[in-house]
Amino acid sequence: MKAKAVLSVVLVCLAAAAVCLAADAFTGTWKLNAAKSKVPAGVQRNETVTYEEVGDSVKVTLDGMGADGKPAHDVWTGKYDGKDYPVTGNPNNDVRAYKKIDDHTLEVTGKKDGKVVLFARVTVSADGKTRRRGNANGRRRQETEFHHRLRQAISAKALPLPSRAPLA
Repeated sequence: MKAKAVLSVVLVCLAAAAVCLAADAFTGTWKLNAAKSKVPAGVQRNETVTYEEVGDSVKVTLDGMGADGKPAHDVWTGKYDGKDYPVTGNPNNDVRAYKKIDDHTLEVTGKKDGKVVLFARVTVSADGKTRRRGNANGRRRQETEFHHRLRQAISAKALPLPSRAPLA
């Protein structure tokens, strides 16, 4: 009985530590809250956004509906260093750059044939439950997407694997 209680406390502590030691505020899967979002017709809408660690880089996967109403899927892998990295699957962007402003804010710039076609700001709320993407700085078309977190990924580097010692 005592061993079960100790094991329960250890598991709860590990779970709490895992949440605290997640890779960053963005890492995980986000689902669109269509009721709160303002996305005009004829604009791509990101239904699901996933951020995951890939080695020392970040992989961002966007799934949703394209401006033409057909399913859209694009993938970007790079670093939050403001440099251009290639995008696959998006007819509107050849490259995209993500720049980390602070722990809860990213600026995103997308280019097509060297010309900037996207500039957005992405923020995660202080409690880590809501993600907002909005156009930044003077775009004619105003759009805002709100997403809620489906699951938060844990950094593989954050937690050591527990040993499998027998319980006494």
